[in-house]
Amino acid sequence: MSDEPPFDFSILDRIGAPYRHFAPGEKIFLEEEPGDAMYMVRSGRVDVITYGTVLENIRTGGIFGEMALIDDGPRSAAAMAAEPTEVVAINKPTFLAVVRDDPQFALRVMSLLATRLRRMNKQL
Repeated sequence: MSDEPPFDFSILDRIGAPYRHFAPGEKIFLEEEPGDAMYMVRSGRVDVITYGTVLENIRTGGIFGEMALIDDGPRSAAAMAAEPTEVVAINKPTFLAVVRDDPQFALRVMSLLATRLRRMNKQL
């Protein structure tokens, strides 16, 4: 995914997706919480954590929290700002609007899920 062009945040700006700011160490969401949005990092860095282990560092243009949005299940991990961070919240109607405007976005999310699943399989 590193050879992908950077995400065009203007799509989210046009739709009016809300931006949120987090201080270092501030929680974005906790494991097992219900989730109605995924997030994209506009600036900063987010640590995705489970049982005290950092699973992944999400940087500018990266997404997290997508599983809960897709399957309406609880959060499978926690997310915490690792530094001053700005994210955009993408709820289901916003996700569908972005996919209509930019169908490649859906493939980007699916590619990310596949990459994470392959990484987990290698660790088993």
